[in-house]
Amino acid sequence: MPDFSIGVDLGGTNLRIAAVSGAGQLLEKVTLGSKGPSTRDAVIDQMCDAIQRLSGKYKESGKFLGAGIGVPGIIDLQAGMLRKSANLPGFEEYPVRAEIERRLRARVVLENDANLAALGEQWLGAARGVPNMAVVTLGTGIGGGIVLGGKIWHGMNGMAGEFGHVTLEPEGHPCGCGNRGCAEQYASASAIVRMAREAIASGEAPALARAASSGAEFGAQSIYNLAVQGDEHARRIFRSFGRYLGILLAGLINVLNLDMFVIGGGVSSAWDAYARNMFEELRERSLVYAATAPTHPLESDSLGKEEGAAAQTESRSQRKTIITPALLGSDAGLYGAARVTLSAG
Repeated sequence: MPDFSIGVDLGGTNLRIAAVSGAGQLLEKVTLGSKGPSTRDAVIDQMCDAIQRLSGKYKESGKFLGAGIGVPGIIDLQAGMLRKSANLPGFEEYPVRAEIERRLRARVVLENDANLAALGEQWLGAARGVPNMAVVTLGTGIGGGIVLGGKIWHGMNGMAGEFGHVTLEPEGHPCGCGNRGCAEQYASASAIVRMAREAIASGEAPALARAASSGAEFGAQSIYNLAVQGDEHARRIFRSFGRYLGILLAGLINVLNLDMFVIGGGVSSAWDAYARNMFEELRERSLVYAATAPTHPLESDSLGKEEGAAAQTESRSQRKTIITPALLGSDAGLYGAARVTLSAG
């Protein structure tokens, strides 16, 4: 058995840990839910115990190269510290990497979760083998990661890829970052819910109003379900979502001119509700995309997996800009976390 690494996804609600071989084989994955201890020290105890169990289980067959840990927030890469995160109280300004390395006596890499999702998709997912690509993650907010030459691009101090805080509307909705009109105010799960509540407040969206008052969780998924069922107000929300996502991508393509942009995160699964409007906006707003767009950008989405992969391979050989949904789902960050230590091992 080849050498292996362990990837960790340290989220605000659960802790996911996986052992992955150097060839990308998932050896084992464990999930520790939010019902467990929630203090910083208790979470680190849980994490280290699980890593030690997994590394001990597989070390007889291969060398343990270390652990990669993905966390949401702004990271000081050199110090191995989390500078800012809304979802991990108690971790800010704490020497996370040093403490975990001390306990494990192994190499540890602390990295932003969106960066690791990008690396995972570049290694084993939708952008497999594509050296220059980016991931845009559509969740409660918008995250992003850039891979250049097969390696994460961090920028000057590790903050590259803050796609969610690109301004789309100068006098738009206030954002938690202090700016107005940020992309995540228009093309995220939170934005979808906000637009739905605005439609409900107008008194002209009865189906959305019923869904919001049903007692079930009212979120982007329930609004998408209504769009699929043909509700015009829900469909209008996703058309607006697609337009703004297209505007964001147009700017990224004009600046970066990468081979591929992968759309990940929870809202990416609503691809059929927004993709057409996204591509229409892209052609209008990006001269680079207009010059490099595939003839039928939605084609691979309507084909089978093998045919779709063949269509994308052909587009790559012709140096086209590919925009496609992610393939690895929530496991992208786990694979990326494992990869970041495997590649350095």
